[in-house]
Amino acid sequence: MMLTCSTDSMQDYLAPTEEVDFLHPSIREKADEIFARSSDEIDFIRNAFEFVRDHVAHSWDLQSSRVTCKASDVLQYREGICYAKSNLLCGILRSRGIPAGFCYQKLTLGDTPDTGYCIHALNAVYIPSLGRWIRLDARGNKPGIDARFSLEEEKLAFPVRPEYEERDYPVIYHLPNPGTIETLKRHTDCITMYRQGLPAEL
Repeated sequence: MMLTCSTDSMQDYLAPTEEVDFLHPSIREKADEIFARSSDEIDFIRNAFEFVRDHVAHSWDLQSSRVTCKASDVLQYREGICYAKSNLLCGILRSRGIPAGFCYQKLTLGDTPDTGYCIHALNAVYIPSLGRWIRLDARGNKPGIDARFSLEEEKLAFPVRPEYEERDYPVIYHLPNPGTIETLKRHTDCITMYRQGLPAEL
């Protein structure tokens, strides 16, 4: 799939925002810690991705009622749904000057279309040494989900199934989708939000 950017300015993919609050000391500290044990830029991106994927739980997997949004809150509580986890990965990468943005998929909420649809968030990161973007999905692995870091073939959490009217959106957004953020801010119980409140369209 050909990816396109929502802005021509690479600086927009490096800027802090309310949700990608990487100027927060905890984000900077974690980014510096990951950077210190990385051998190079690509290793840092891989390590940042694997930290968010493996060490920040997906709230639905926990069956937790907590709703997190800001990157610093996701890091503090070590949990969030995909919208929140993508804020954290974006923040860690931007903190060390790696351009990062947001990508989205439309997926069935359950296994089949009769369960309804939801918007799923993942990240895109620009690899300066390679001069190109790749997509990464730090949702968190579990049986049936095996997302990985890859510079070649994408290994995302959810390959789309066109026969179920699932789709990939080809845009790399420099800001998280307003609808996904509003969803996080509007709800106080993550389980209820996940079952009934996730947007179905961008």
